[in-house]
Amino acid sequence: MKLKVFSVSKIHKNVFLIKLFSAILITGLAFSLFIFHSSDFSPVFASVTGRFEARFLPPKVIVPENEDLIPQDIEVEKCNLFAGKWIPDSSGPTYTNNSCGNLIDGHQNCITNGRPDLDFLYWKWKPHDCLLPRFDPRRFLQLMRNKSWAFIGDSIVRNHVESLLCMLYTVEKPVEVYHDKEYKSKRWHFPLHNLTISNIWSPFLVQAAIFEDSDGVSTAAVQLHLDKLDETWTSLMPTLDYAIISTGKWYLKAAVYHENAKPVGCHNCPEKSRMEELGFDHAYNASLRNVMDYIADETNRKGTVFFRTSTPDHFQNGEWHNGGTCKQTEPVSDEEAEMKNVHKILRDVEIGQFKRAVREKTGEDGGGGVKLLDFTGMLLTRPDGHPGAYRQFRPFDKDKNAKVQNDCLHWCLPGPIDYLNDVILETIVNG
Repeated sequence: MKLKVFSVSKIHKNVFLIKLFSAILITGLAFSLFIFHSSDFSPVFASVTGRFEARFLPPKVIVPENEDLIPQDIEVEKCNLFAGKWIPDSSGPTYTNNSCGNLIDGHQNCITNGRPDLDFLYWKWKPHDCLLPRFDPRRFLQLMRNKSWAFIGDSIVRNHVESLLCMLYTVEKPVEVYHDKEYKSKRWHFPLHNLTISNIWSPFLVQAAIFEDSDGVSTAAVQLHLDKLDETWTSLMPTLDYAIISTGKWYLKAAVYHENAKPVGCHNCPEKSRMEELGFDHAYNASLRNVMDYIADETNRKGTVFFRTSTPDHFQNGEWHNGGTCKQTEPVSDEEAEMKNVHKILRDVEIGQFKRAVREKTGEDGGGGVKLLDFTGMLLTRPDGHPGAYRQFRPFDKDKNAKVQNDCLHWCLPGPIDYLNDVILETIVNG
């Protein structure tokens, strides 16, 4: 039997290769651990004490590798940006509660007001059929150089404009150049880009006499002129490059309806009234018919007009003034989400009147200078995005069982409403 003889040089060579392989393996493992740990930190949010606090991300949710990709059998040209779902997003919002000065209304500054859970910040909107780029504030400002914008409508519109301003603030600080006596209508200017963004208060979009305080408590029925558009916004249309218009929930209030300068009926009619109860849907149809006819007529406007559908509330066990709450802390699926009948009525009227007016003016169902932003379904699945009890500053500091008014209508900033801007910018860039 012969013995196999190995040379010393060959043995040294093998030992060297083993050591080299081991070193590469150890280096790779160390790098992986570094990436793993470094990715566990989120953006920094300011606490109510004024200090900055880094926080860990919410519990990890396993997402399929292709969750954020376009299915291979989908044609991108047919993408519906409004049909999709919310998926986990470790990057979080582009701004914090303390990064855009005093732009955020106190009632929507949920984190400063002490909301203890922050998991609602770590979700993003993903359309089913295509990729949706994150909102790029620098690109938006470049595209909108020398342009004028207006957000026209109610307090949800104000909520939305504050979201956009906070996102743009990360690139350039806006300067407030105008406000009305009650600070409900405002205008900001971005001097480096000569961009103006206005918030125009017109909750009905038609002329209205309103008798209520800042908490929404009415002392008399609204006097609503269904056939007279509010000149507060129509007078600006010939000067605007872009406008986003919306209304909705204000039509649920007790009101007396006027047409041709005469009362024709009412909703939640005053006691001892001899007028006919017409219902809010009658008024909504009549008013939006006039609004849509106006914006569909290109002679009334300079630029592009978006009509945004009304956003749903998520009150449970009551409403605004009778104990309604919203305690959810994460999104729900389409199957779990249930749209209230009142929201269905509002959305049906909005979409119906939009399509009718555009078809009559252009012979088409949409496009051109008037576009529909149907965000109702997108926000229906975000019951976690409202201030809830944290519309007030630290509501449970003195009494953890205190009964406080909840806001399940407006949206926390930062929060889900930020993703409306992703969709709007993509619509502007790619139609």
